[in-house]
Amino acid sequence: MTSPPAAATTAAAGPTIHPAIPTGPTDPTEPTDRTTTENPMSTNTQPRQPWMHDMKPLVCAPTQLWADPDGVVDATAPHAGTASIAGLYHGDTRIVSAIRTTVDGEAPVPVAWRAHGKGASTTTMIVRNIDGPTVDPQVRVEERRDLTPDALAERCTVTSALDHDVTIRLAVTLRFDMATMQEVKGGAPSAVALDGRIAVDVADTTADGVRTVRVTDGKLAAVVTADATAGTPPCVAVDGTDCTLIWTLAVPARGTAAAGLTVAVDAPGNVVRAATAACPWADVHVHAADSRVADWINTSLRDLDGLRMAIPALPDDEFLAAGAPWFFTLFGRDSLWAARFLLPLTTRTAMGTLRTLAHFQATASDPATNADPGKIMHELRAEQLVQTGAFDDGTSLPPLYYGTIDATPLWIVLLAEAARWGAPDDEIRALIPNLEAALAWLRDWGDCDGDGFLEYIDRTGRGLSNQGWKDSGDSVRWNDGTIARGPIALCEVQGYAYQAAMLGADLLDRYGRPGADGWRAWAARLKERFNEAFWVDDGRGRYPAIALDADKRPVDSLTSNIGHLLGTGILDEDGVRDVVARLTGDDMLSGYGVRTMSTLAGGYSPLSYHCGSVWAHDSAVVMNGLRDEGYEAEALRVAEGLVRAAASFGYQIPELYAGDAFGADGFGSGPAPYPAACHPQAWSAASSVAVLSLLLGLAPDGEASDGASAAVDSPLARDLRIEGR
Repeated sequence: MTSPPAAATTAAAGPTIHPAIPTGPTDPTEPTDRTTTENPMSTNTQPRQPWMHDMKPLVCAPTQLWADPDGVVDATAPHAGTASIAGLYHGDTRIVSAIRTTVDGEAPVPVAWRAHGKGASTTTMIVRNIDGPTVDPQVRVEERRDLTPDALAERCTVTSALDHDVTIRLAVTLRFDMATMQEVKGGAPSAVALDGRIAVDVADTTADGVRTVRVTDGKLAAVVTADATAGTPPCVAVDGTDCTLIWTLAVPARGTAAAGLTVAVDAPGNVVRAATAACPWADVHVHAADSRVADWINTSLRDLDGLRMAIPALPDDEFLAAGAPWFFTLFGRDSLWAARFLLPLTTRTAMGTLRTLAHFQATASDPATNADPGKIMHELRAEQLVQTGAFDDGTSLPPLYYGTIDATPLWIVLLAEAARWGAPDDEIRALIPNLEAALAWLRDWGDCDGDGFLEYIDRTGRGLSNQGWKDSGDSVRWNDGTIARGPIALCEVQGYAYQAAMLGADLLDRYGRPGADGWRAWAARLKERFNEAFWVDDGRGRYPAIALDADKRPVDSLTSNIGHLLGTGILDEDGVRDVVARLTGDDMLSGYGVRTMSTLAGGYSPLSYHCGSVWAHDSAVVMNGLRDEGYEAEALRVAEGLVRAAASFGYQIPELYAGDAFGADGFGSGPAPYPAACHPQAWSAASSVAVLSLLLGLAPDGEASDGASAAVDSPLARDLRIEGR
């Protein structure tokens, strides 16, 4: 670890000043006056998870920037009653927790923020201390930010409408934080900052007047490069972990002046990196008579471009990071579903995701990571993931963690679906050994207690207690609200496994590999056992239980999990009919998508994580299943709800939301955001492409699918077309 220089360890004695010229500012700390603490709390002294339902993200994986709605980046200012997530992140580390701009010692007032393009935004700010008490602002600052995969470029342009020249001091203060993502998520302060392990070192000015500041915590480094203005480098002041750059700008009458800086990050220990290839949908643009449809899809495609990642070992194979900010990395289940939704536009993301996950496919059993031969991983991090702050519950996940019951069958299904959508034959063939290993996991390891079903249990006591897509600790409940005891056999996982075995068998036949008939027989037995064990009836009709508990009793809450069974083949015709009837009841189908749990269930809460909220991807899975089973009108109702929800969120649909806000018109004020929901989220954004596919009747052969007339004839589909595909 690099020892901190004196400038970083003697803050009590005042800031260290690095003037550019003798006539530089004499009080560089004036613009950085602070009255809040690094980890602000309300009167409640317990740490809380930050909320960001109204915050504005920029993403260019593996870098992201979070700002308040007006564009201000300052995590030292409380947000929603607790610490803020604001800041510049790279991988799982917050590099900068505050970016403060001042003009002559006073912060200009932000009046507008807008995003434009991938990873780019502009904040318009009004300067109120230059031209006196006029009611018409004469001086403004346009703060332009541009993200690249490893840097933030910030440029401030001062524009004056005055009829005389002015000279101002423009200052930008960066506070370096180096907090881990789990510290931020748990509302805990940065340990390296508290321990004084952040070193700030100002380098000499270069021959062309550029100033450079290097900041490190011993694991990664950030280099700040400040532009010279009219040949004059800025003055630099360091106060602890604050670095202030001050330019003296001559702004001509009715003219402009500008200054800028770049924060570049060097993180050699990162396990993810930017995707190297061009975005496969970069030229795709959607038009529609209903602007909501086009705006949602086009916004989602931009966000998905910002989520494209790769691993260093396979730089040409892209996958989608699960979501910003908390899950900005490879997640087996999330990345697989998102790639599957995108198949109507591209198979490249699917194949990159499949190869990347195959790279990590387990080859041996390891209880510490929950790995077994053939299993597909759940989550990839650079370091051990230890919950802290508000989430300090003893959870500790290894950097490469396999605690997922569904990623392995979903990997098999995506491989088969990618082949149907035209993925190159040689690329599919190359993954057949991985397919065979994944199929063997279904039979040999997925059934942890020998009852013929796939189930999960945490073997360490420090991992995830629930390992399906609803992975919160309280997600598997009885109808009376009590929590089920594991091992847990989820209903939808049996459907995934049946579909995986059937489609996997087809691939084995296609590529001349043995065992296909055996897998079809295995699937047939699973289907028979499923339909004997999972069905329950609450007096309003029958439906599959969400799961079997440790005693093999059907856990009888009505949930959206049953919608994932549609299209898998595990249900007979009567079963499909009954599932559709229950999913489309008023207790399950909201005006904004499918609820995760029935409003009649004892554990229902519209803003719970998995027990009553609406998830866009979950609704899209149900929608696709309805279409696959021939229920096009019902699928269209789900699609209409998703479009309605997307419009209410400015077309960046979040990870989850409440769908219960109804009024006299049937829809009320719109869905309420889940305050800590990720946005953008890969599978939420990719759900827009699933809706596009439904409305256009797209099928793997490139022609309209049979029986899709209900959707194709919908007003949502009027004048709907894809350009650049």
